[in-house]
Amino acid sequence: MATSSGKKARKEPVKATFHSAQGFKEVHPLNFIQGEYLRAIESNDIIFATGSAGTGKTYVAASYAASQIFNRKVEKVIISRPNVEAGNSLGFLPGTLDEKFAPYLAPFENVFVKALGRGFYDYCLKDKTIEAIPIGYMRGRSFENCVVLIDEAQNISPKDMLLILSRIGRNCKMIFSGDTSQSDISGKSGLADAIEKLRYVEGVETVHFRVEDIVRSRLCKDIILAYQ
Repeated sequence: MATSSGKKARKEPVKATFHSAQGFKEVHPLNFIQGEYLRAIESNDIIFATGSAGTGKTYVAASYAASQIFNRKVEKVIISRPNVEAGNSLGFLPGTLDEKFAPYLAPFENVFVKALGRGFYDYCLKDKTIEAIPIGYMRGRSFENCVVLIDEAQNISPKDMLLILSRIGRNCKMIFSGDTSQSDISGKSGLADAIEKLRYVEGVETVHFRVEDIVRSRLCKDIILAYQ
């Protein structure tokens, strides 16, 4: 059974729940590790979620962030991911910076639209309540009263990881998700480096997902197991 870092396995999923923004409907974790992930998010300021695609890492984190915005517990949600994707960078994509960054936000957008509704989501984007910031543009900023979602964190360098982590201010929660076995950068992954360096820091927790925790579909699980 998959467990969160430093936590003893439990036989049953925890009963942690959160409210989706649309209709305040309770959303229950689909398995034990998703429950541990949600507990870690609610109990810590920095959370690292590692493991296979299809386990719900992005969905749980984005749904939590949407509920925080809707219930006005934070002023902003900041979304980012590395400017590297399978060897390419933003410079290879046509259009303005916002247009270049938009495809990277698709996984989050789907969750936010489902939770908030298209109208409110579009308003949040226009009002910059939900803001996409390329990692290279974070220098000099301080993140307060917000939830920061960082996807594909295995492709962040140790230097950029320190840059992001050092932005954290008051009432800020940072949630990193990625698969350390799928890094597209040369050298050590900043995600693996941060997990190692911060493992004893209070307010930081790592949750590990395994292939057995995939909830996207049976076929998705079978394909990933076959490739492994």
